[in-house]
Order: sequence, then structure tokens, then C-alpha cells
Amino acid sequence: MTGIFVFVNTHPIRPHDFWWHMAVGRQIVATHRIPTVDTFSYTMRGTPYPSYQAFWLMEVLLYLLYRAGGAPLVVMMQSLTITLAYGALLLAAQRVSRSWRIAAAATLFAAALGLDDWNVRPQVIAFLLAALELWLLEEHRRDGSPLRLLLLVPLMAIWVNAHGTFPIGMAFVALALLDAVWTPWRRGERLLTRGSLSLLAALVAMGLTALLCNPRGAGIVAYLRTLTTDPAVQHLVPEWSPPTFQTWNGALFLVGLLLTAALLALSPSRPRPAEIGAFLLFGLLGLKTSRGVIWFGLAMAVPIARHLAAVFAASSPAAEEAGGAPWLNRAFAALLMAGAVLSLPWFKSALPLPPPKAALISPETPVAATDYLLAHHLPPQLFHAMPFGSYLIWAAQPDYPVFVDSRIELYPSELWRDYLRISAADCDWEARLAHYGVRTLMLSPVEQPALVEAARRSPQWEERYADEAAVIFVRREGP
Repeated sequence: MTGIFVFVNTHPIRPHDFWWHMAVGRQIVATHRIPTVDTFSYTMRGTPYPSYQAFWLMEVLLYLLYRAGGAPLVVMMQSLTITLAYGALLLAAQRVSRSWRIAAAATLFAAALGLDDWNVRPQVIAFLLAALELWLLEEHRRDGSPLRLLLLVPLMAIWVNAHGTFPIGMAFVALALLDAVWTPWRRGERLLTRGSLSLLAALVAMGLTALLCNPRGAGIVAYLRTLTTDPAVQHLVPEWSPPTFQTWNGALFLVGLLLTAALLALSPSRPRPAEIGAFLLFGLLGLKTSRGVIWFGLAMAVPIARHLAAVFAASSPAAEEAGGAPWLNRAFAALLMAGAVLSLPWFKSALPLPPPKAALISPETPVAATDYLLAHHLPPQLFHAMPFGSYLIWAAQPDYPVFVDSRIELYPSELWRDYLRISAADCDWEARLAHYGVRTLMLSPVEQPALVEAARRSPQWEERYADEAAVIFVRREGP
């Protein structure tokens, strides 16, 4: 857990999503209303954007944290949230395996699959809520007490107002219900036992909470269906593409998927229906989209711990965990605690970190370029690299509404095609910019190198600013 805490503490805030969520949180706090239409772009201004209503709770929380303590407090709370999520998973895995080492190995597997999704944004709360739910369900399976299930309803109320992944929470309960019904059926007993009735009631209560306790009501279902089938989202966001062996995270998932299947097949303990269901459901989700990889790790950590314990028990039934030397354990724990404290964002500048991780805000964020833009009152309209849009929404509104940003589903495919053609410096790139009335360019030399070179060669554009993150050009006035 200390390793996770330290890793996230030393991870900078990336520009793609965080800042526009902060801007929405700022607007909600100022107006006491959740916005319903886009006001940040000039290409889609006034267009309905229901995603605001799916994230509003986390957007407000992120903004209030930033207002109270700046980027360091946001990063620390991010670290604490992720650490608590995997800590709850560790506890659940230890309960089923009765081994801290096996539980740690299963949790490490889940954490490795989640590394790519630990950037600061609203979805991080979903990981904590999911882990807490899995822990509560495991405790309910052990003692049958329906009181634990009462906590699932407030968890769902938070989840449905913080991130659109809340159906995963209901899937966990449905899988637990499958187990509760399957066991008495195999024994020839009545299906609806006290435990299965409790789970069924919890599932119904969570579903009603999801439909009633969010700003869109039952319309949240249609919103999720539209979002998950939007072609722009599927093709333009790398996180939505299927995992492959070409990326380390994709390779880790695909190998882990095969190893998990082998473990379930070879385990001396028969896999439960819920474990098989979780493997199929979240395995298919991970195969369909890279965003599903982290959920496979979260869903399978406890089953992996149970079956690893069964394998080791079969191979060495009398083996017990060694306690080690108490003084050495205490010294190691003290070192871990000291490392966790030193990793806090307030001390980051004193740590010997490589340049990308040394800053609180990722160097790819156009902070200095945006300051220049505002200080020199460069003319709108602005065309910019898509990742810059989020920070521009936060720092340059209302002076510089954006062309596009990471709210992918807001913009139609035709606009994305224009963005990609302009960024690639296609033969008619200047005509397309003129069509949108663009007078200033803020380009990424990493993501738009062809356009940067084309603008430097063109007599119509004058370079005004350049750093490692961004290059700014202004259209020359005619004679």
C-alpha cells in the first residue's frame, strides 16, 4: 500500500481531463447549478452536454480541494483515495485466503492493471467505491448479515453522481446474488434464502437509487448507452480501444487473463458461479476496451487470492506464514512510513525525481503558453492541440473559447475530421482554419509537428512564442 501511495504522490497532474472538470466544479460552486450546455467552446457553444450531470459531485469536490490547498492537496487526496481502494481490496483478499502474502500478490496484480488509470479525474472515486463494495459483499458472504448491505445504497448514491461506471456496482451485487441462489439450488434446497433475499433487496435498492438520485433520473440509462456507442469516443480515445501486446498494459492484461483462466481451471477449489461470471464479464470488458482492464483487476483480485490459497494449501498443507523478527518488521514499517511522508506533494521539489515526475503539473500542460496568450491579448479565434483544451477551459475562459477538447462526445465526427486534417497540415489546412475564423494557433510540437513546420514556412503566420510544450502563431494582417 505504501508503494501505491508513493507512486501516486509522485505522479504529476496530466492535462487532458482534470482541468475542464475543475472549471465545471468552479461554475457549479459559483452558480449553484449544474450546467446543461457547452459554454467553453466556440465550435459547439450552446450544445447540450449531459456528462456534466454524471460527474458533478466529483467536479465540485476537486475544485474545492484545489481552492483549499492547490495542486498538492489534490494529488495527496488522489493518492489517499487510490491507496484506500486497494487497501479495501487487500482486506477482502486476506479474508478469503487467510494469508497476507497471497492477498498482497493478488492486490499487486490488480494494481498493476490499474496504473494507466490513476490520473487525477472523477473516475478515481469509482475505484474506491467498487473496492468497498467488494469488501462488504465478501463480509456478507461470510456472516450473512444484511446490515452490511445497507451501506451499498449510499455508496451507489455517491457513485451515480460522481462517475458513469455505477452499473459495475450493480453487476457486483448481481454476481453475489448468483452465488447465493446457486448454492442452495445445487443442494436441492429453496432458492430464496435469507442471504439471497438480502442481496436481491440490495440490488433493487441500488437500481432505484441509481435511477432516482441523479440529476437526469432514468435518462441516465440513455446517456450511458449513447456514450458507449459514440463512434468518435471509440476511435479517438486510446483508452477506449482494445488492449494489444504493443503496449505494456495491454500485454500485462492479456497475459494475466490467460493466467487467471488457468488458475480457475486448475485450482483444487471449484470456482464459484460469481467468479466465473466476473471472469467472463470483466474479461470481455477488458478485451473490448482498455478502460475495462482496471476493472478486471479489481473484480478478480479476491477470486485470485482464494484460488492461490487453495493451490498452496494443496501443495503444502502444513505451511504457515513466518512472522519474522518483530524488531525488523517494526524497522521496515518505520522506513515505509518515512518514505510515505517524504513523498507528499509538498516535499516533491526536494526529491531526486526525473523531470516528468518532478513537477506537480505535467510539463505537457501549456501553463506558460497560456500565460503568454493572456498577457499579450493575442486575437481569438484559437486553434490548438486537443490536449490543451482542458487547461484552456480552466485558465483562459471566457477570453479564449476552445476549438475542441477531451469532451470527445461533445464534438461531431465532421469537426474531428477537420481537426485531424488541420493537425496533419493537409493541403487545405489554411483554408479550413479560415473557415473557422482562426487567427491564433497554439500547437503541440509533439502531437502536431507537421502543422508546426507548415506554419513556420507559411507567410500567413508569425511565430510569437515557443517552449517544449507549445508553439504559438498569429495570423499576419493583410496589406
